[in-house]
Amino acid sequence: MIVARTVAEFRAARDGLLVGGRTDPRVLGLVPTMGYLHEGHRSLMRLARAECDVVAVTIFVNPTQFGPNEDFTRYPRDEARDLEACAAEGVGLVLAPPVEEIYPEGACTTVSVGPLSRVLEGAARPGHFDGVATVVSKLFAISGPCRGYFGQKDAQQLMVIRRLARDLLLPVEVVGCPIIREPDGLAMSSRNVYLSPEERAQALGISRGLSRAEAAWSGGVRDAETLRALVRAEIEAQPLAHPEYVSLAGTETLEELTGAINRAALLSVAVRFSGARLIDNVILGG
Repeated sequence: MIVARTVAEFRAARDGLLVGGRTDPRVLGLVPTMGYLHEGHRSLMRLARAECDVVAVTIFVNPTQFGPNEDFTRYPRDEARDLEACAAEGVGLVLAPPVEEIYPEGACTTVSVGPLSRVLEGAARPGHFDGVATVVSKLFAISGPCRGYFGQKDAQQLMVIRRLARDLLLPVEVVGCPIIREPDGLAMSSRNVYLSPEERAQALGISRGLSRAEAAWSGGVRDAETLRALVRAEIEAQPLAHPEYVSLAGTETLEELTGAINRAALLSVAVRFSGARLIDNVILGG
């Protein structure tokens, strides 16, 4: 496994792995991460390994997607463990650059994906998706033609990145991958380590609420507010949980739905605990 620290090193290694005297075209699978890898990340690597000739992982805690009062400086990091995980999953190439390699001195270009990036997470975290879109654009530019693998847990992010690739005519196929959960149902997240034992137990109200709504949908319930209320009730029953939003929105534009639903919908939540802010979702009817 090659570990590159600069864009030039990455591109040289990529060319060697993809071409290297071969005449047959090879496909690069790209898994962008912020490190502190868990089973969710590893599932992306495994899918990329199954579908592509070479797998590349990026490990970069992107400063521009964090707000001024968010957890950039304390975001969990463990590069040695991350590299072991990548090697175990058959990754061929890792880009783990310093901040100044991705944002050279004087860098002032940003990418914005319009209305889709200004609701839900975009409204709760102003500027967040501009940071995401900018760094992902850079990673796609560094990697060249590839298949990019992203988890469904960050459902809005996945939608933003798909729109980005489509609008900018990038030679990238964006692949959405299923949410990976702990055995008790909690969606895997690097930020779960922030939770106290009591918060960790109460965080299960999130997945229970989503499961209740999913079961109600399967049983024929189509009223938007009824479905939201099922989720909200489970979360609000946890004294340490503070829901920021419970959304039921269209899967194309993320407009909030009302009344009877007759199409696929994204049911998503953001819940704050004293130590962490967690997000989760399910797609109803999709």
